[in-house]
Amino acid sequence: MTNSMTYKGYTASMVFDAEDKIIVGRVLDIDDIISFHGESVSEFEANFRAAIDDYLAAAKQLGSAPEKPASGKVMLRIAPEIHAAAIKAAAWSGKSLNKWAEGALDKAARKARTRPAARSEA
Repeated sequence: MTNSMTYKGYTASMVFDAEDKIIVGRVLDIDDIISFHGESVSEFEANFRAAIDDYLAAAKQLGSAPEKPASGKVMLRIAPEIHAAAIKAAAWSGKSLNKWAEGALDKAARKARTRPAARSEA
């Protein structure tokens, strides 16, 4: 059983709070915090949909783009020689190109997060 629900590309967790006897939800995979609850599955679903619709309307009203969860699909255009080298590196590591590229991107993203922000020259 999956303890999540999806609406307009957003996925929410579903956790039962036994003390308050409600289902508590939070939208996953975005930095913005969107939370809600319901006393039944149907109320939870209605409140989830309302929370997403309100979030999208607020972003539009503010003139900003709402944060969207990543799809997991990336299209890249790279030089043929880099593509060929990546295929060889993936094969040498015993991985598919997708798995190898996922690891390389993850490593680069983690390194970028730990690097101090670039300073402008005075």
